[in-house]
Amino acid sequence: MLAFLLRRLVSLTVTVWLATIVVFTVLQLVPGDPALLMLGINAQPDTLAALRSQMGLDQPILTRYLHWAGGLARGDLGVSLTYARPVADLVAERLAVTLPLSLLSLVLSTMLALPLGLLAAARRGRGSDWAVLGFAQLGVSMPSFWIAILLILLFSLTLHWFPAGGFPGWSAGVGPALQALVLPALALAVPEAAILARVTRTAVLDTLGEDHIRTARAKGVGRMAVLLRHALPNALIPVATVLGLQISFLVAGAVVVENVFTLPGLGRLLYQAIGQRDLIVVQGVVVLLALFVVLVNALVDIACALADPRPPATGNGGAS
Repeated sequence: MLAFLLRRLVSLTVTVWLATIVVFTVLQLVPGDPALLMLGINAQPDTLAALRSQMGLDQPILTRYLHWAGGLARGDLGVSLTYARPVADLVAERLAVTLPLSLLSLVLSTMLALPLGLLAAARRGRGSDWAVLGFAQLGVSMPSFWIAILLILLFSLTLHWFPAGGFPGWSAGVGPALQALVLPALALAVPEAAILARVTRTAVLDTLGEDHIRTARAKGVGRMAVLLRHALPNALIPVATVLGLQISFLVAGAVVVENVFTLPGLGRLLYQAIGQRDLIVVQGVVVLLALFVVLVNALVDIACALADPRPPATGNGGAS
């Protein structure tokens, strides 16, 4: 296990390092002069030169990368040229929206997917199974921003149950804040729940064919007890793996959904920074999102290894 943890740590470090190189290089290759775009075409040459020097654009690209990466290692994400504030402060403020939104959508997707997957596995080939598979196919086919628009039309403009957008802030109370996050979280949760429901169904069906399940049935264990006590716990490892991978999709989907609902989260900050060509904010936010995804995937791998510590099977060279 120690060797496995060391390998994961090395892999994590290399992945994050490569992510910083890719993010920095891609943003540096974007056409256009960020300083000129920020000041406008009528900017004076000396003002433009001063801003380019402040942004470090007059230095070689390798020097700029090393300076930026060194700041990252110290926890310094730089200072936003648009907001004139440290990027770390901007990120901390926006996390107060994005983090609860992601957690709520993760909870909703799990609460939807596990019962539906169990129901489909328990009634394989019947109407409820086909209904769950139909929901899964529909959920995968619909992008989160389209689901968000449909939810606004139904629950905000027609039923008036939830606000169509905006965020009152946690200072207004937990109730109003959560009410503003329900529809965005549901828009993110439906596609993920569709995928997770199919994975749960497949994993439970595979588990139901194993020997210990047949033994439990032979001993007279009831159908629901077999599903909940024997099949579901053994099927959770592939489900947890997919759940960890879905977090990256939730982060990516939040960029779009937060703009649909005008939520002041990381996704909207990133969108605005791209429009304003604030490369320092874009670099900082994208690297933090990449680091978050890599960390979550590493934690999921470690959790699965702890839950199922059996070594991988190796083939026998003489076997066929």
